[in-house]
Amino acid sequence: MARSSGLILLAVAAVFAAPAFLAPRTSPNEVDGRVAAIAAGLAPLAVQQPAHAYDSVVAMLQSWLVGGISLVLIYGAAFVAALANPLTKRRMEVKAEVDSMK
Repeated sequence: MARSSGLILLAVAAVFAAPAFLAPRTSPNEVDGRVAAIAAGLAPLAVQQPAHAYDSVVAMLQSWLVGGISLVLIYGAAFVAALANPLTKRRMEVKAEVDSMK
């Protein structure tokens, strides 16, 4: 029994002591393919301006105004939905009825 448990401990130690990952050997002069792919993907940005640039300050302010109004409407709708929650109202009614019975 002691011999088999010693072998099990040795096997477990060998599994945990072995390196889990060995990186492949690479030469220092080798260029990674990802670098070339990133450079090729970013090349069009160096050539021309972004497609969605604002033509004027007025256009930028209008877009901010539209975005702000839409955010106010979304938050307002969420606030109204939270106040008009029928389950919360019903729980308050039931609590009031139970409190009045006591």
